[in-house]
Amino acid sequence: ADALRWIAEREGGQEAVAAFARARIAAQARAYRKAIEAVGPDERAGALAKALSADGYAATARSAPLPHKGEQLCQHHCPVAHVAEQFPQLCEAETEIFAELLGTHVQRLATIAHGDGVCTTFIPQISTDASASTAGRNPA
Repeated sequence: ADALRWIAEREGGQEAVAAFARARIAAQARAYRKAIEAVGPDERAGALAKALSADGYAATARSAPLPHKGEQLCQHHCPVAHVAEQFPQLCEAETEIFAELLGTHVQRLATIAHGDGVCTTFIPQISTDASASTAGRNPA
């Protein structure tokens, strides 16, 4: 936390902290990307959970409760929670990289750093039915 506070105070404020957070998760994401690219679209959340667990996050993926269509990625441990309490940019950068890796918008529902018991991210089901996703749209 002291290092991030120093970055914030002397090296460019909160945007410098955000840049550090993005660089930190980008380095970790290389391994996550390999795991995700090795499986099909329906297995990506599980592959990400397994890769996160290898980094100490004790992550799981399961179907989201109805009526939602998608999965919930749950991180039952966060090695940086004590720092992320003061610097939420760490959680924000992680959420951004999850969306990039999974190829869809994701929604952070809860974080350990915010006082929740588990970090929870909703991953909507990606529709593979192009006609349904473009119905009623005028491409012109």
